[in-house]
Amino acid sequence: MRTTPATREFTGEAVPDAVLHRILDHARFAPSGGNRQGWHVVMLRNPDIRRRIRELYDLGWREYMAHVDAGLVPFAPGEHGRWTGPAVDLETAREVPRAHAFADTLDTVPVLLLLIADLGALACVDNGLDRQSIVGGGSIYPFGHNILLAARNEGLGGVLTSVLARQEPAVRELIGIPDGHAVAGLIALGHPVRAIRKLRRRPVEQFTTVDRFDGAGFDPASFEPG
Repeated sequence: MRTTPATREFTGEAVPDAVLHRILDHARFAPSGGNRQGWHVVMLRNPDIRRRIRELYDLGWREYMAHVDAGLVPFAPGEHGRWTGPAVDLETAREVPRAHAFADTLDTVPVLLLLIADLGALACVDNGLDRQSIVGGGSIYPFGHNILLAARNEGLGGVLTSVLARQEPAVRELIGIPDGHAVAGLIALGHPVRAIRKLRRRPVEQFTTVDRFDGAGFDPASFEPG
């Protein structure tokens, strides 16, 4: 976990099918609500499909970066966690090219896996709470992250990106995704150009509190049970 970064630059070395199968075989033991395992993986190998996926991803990336330029978290809910509509002009954003090494070469990465969620298998127990629903992802994304961890165990690198979801209708038609299913993410895997050994993350004390959201930061050195 300490040495699994988001890797977006890969060498041209292929990943053997046996290795890829081993990665998925390990990843399938991820937890999910009711053990329903509502994930489906599509390996994207056809060059024409890959090129189209790159084009669709690029449109989502343009929208994403328009938010960044405006100082916004892309597509984040507004006040009180509620979605009120686009915070930028999406049509204009899609017309502005955005050079990005990963997005521009997405169709050439060694492994592309489309992660699809069976919505009917997700227990979204936060539906109806008058805010953005997030709980359903808890039954899908542990599997996606397991793929990254298993890839790291094989000496590979990878990244799980959700940008492609911006073009879900077109992806649905391209891949033949049935109703009741959603694009959860796109996973790119391969041999990293360079290995990142030290990740920057907030310390435990900054995101863990005791008893209340505004409670004292968790410090095991000063914590006394009872």
